[in-house]
Amino acid sequence: MSLLPRPISVARARELEVALATIERAARVTTAVQQKIGDEALEKQDRSPVTVADYAAQAIVCRALGEEFPDDPVIGEEESADLRLPEQTAFVARLEAELAAVGGGTREQILAWIDHGGAKDSAARLWTLDPVDGTKGFLRKEQYAIALALLEEGEVVLGALACPNLPCDGHAGTLLWAVRGAGACARPLGQPSATARVLSVSAQADVRALRLCESVESGHSKHDQSAELVQRLGIQGLPVRLDSQAKYAVVARGDAEVYLRLPTRKDYEEKIWDHAAGALIVREAGGIVTDVDGRSLDFGLGRTLKNNRGVVVTHGPHHEQVLQTLRDVGV
Repeated sequence: MSLLPRPISVARARELEVALATIERAARVTTAVQQKIGDEALEKQDRSPVTVADYAAQAIVCRALGEEFPDDPVIGEEESADLRLPEQTAFVARLEAELAAVGGGTREQILAWIDHGGAKDSAARLWTLDPVDGTKGFLRKEQYAIALALLEEGEVVLGALACPNLPCDGHAGTLLWAVRGAGACARPLGQPSATARVLSVSAQADVRALRLCESVESGHSKHDQSAELVQRLGIQGLPVRLDSQAKYAVVARGDAEVYLRLPTRKDYEEKIWDHAAGALIVREAGGIVTDVDGRSLDFGLGRTLKNNRGVVVTHGPHHEQVLQTLRDVGV
């Protein structure tokens, strides 16, 4: 059975198979780490569980990419420099223990896998990875995502998201993917034999019935401006707040019509790994993704979207109306 509604090349199919298999493997480890988070860690604002999950997921993904596509650089969030310090010996031992469930590796192998994700500059072809997107959601045992995308000549050509806590067809998590020009699909996470569902954005035509989602953290998006947009458009429902690129997922599968990430300060530059996979999945599901000025997201400038301000994602019919309303409220 094809993984997408439209045909792709043999080479692209292999890239997609590797991407899906490796983020599912990473999700098994991050889920195990998340399940061990106790109330005491939350009370102390202990970030070590998400740090373990970050490094473990990056090691898993970069190991697979390095073996399958050794010439491809990977731009990820983590690097191993701090882990090489003597005082981090116990932490690295914890990493080794978590990775043992998915094949394991020696201390030096694990650090080398992590560093494979340390590419600094753009290249004609590269992967970008967010090993745990949605740190606070992860710590709250809520939404987070493992996000992997392939870029060629600055264009996102393949995107894959594992959302371990986003339900799908009666299962706990969702796996979503897209290839440029070939559509987008999803199936339950950890259920490789399940039938993939072709993704299509909502067909909602009534602006008042739009469902809007945004970041939980006010530091990630201007909630007051999105609230004013809701009022001006006459949207009747309250915004749904959730962490990570799971917001792209709910728009792509038709569970929401609008996702806003409004600039909180003038000098902030969005990171490419926070948007590459999700943006492609929404576009291939029929939606529209721009910045708040209506410009396409430019992924060809290295690690950040330095030519863009914020992100606006919609199912399509009211995109220009949303952009104009944002201008009216002073975004």
